[in-house]
Amino acid sequence: MRDYRKLLVFQKADAVVLRIFEVSCAFPKSEVFGLTSQMRRAAVSVPSNIVEGSSRPTDKEYVRFLGIAYGSARELNYQITLASRLGWISVKDADVLMSQCDEVCAMITGLVRSLGE
Repeated sequence: MRDYRKLLVFQKADAVVLRIFEVSCAFPKSEVFGLTSQMRRAAVSVPSNIVEGSSRPTDKEYVRFLGIAYGSARELNYQITLASRLGWISVKDADVLMSQCDEVCAMITGLVRSLGE
């Protein structure tokens, strides 16, 4: 079994989750079950899938979960953009979060390549 806690990509994805929870607290209360919930689920999905994949016995299975993590990070990137356009996240916060998502995606891609898939 791989130790996901040692992976920099996991650590960075985890940091994004914490920041998404912080910024989404200021969203309109009417969005608790809307964009707030979707963003939080997408954000949590990234490190969660890294963790689940790392526990799989084969690299092929690991790569499948990394692909899901990648997709969730891209989904979150759009949701951040939308929240910014709605005025719920500052442009500065959105830029930082999107940059962090892009970095996580690049790291996931690198990890997949290192696994030979």
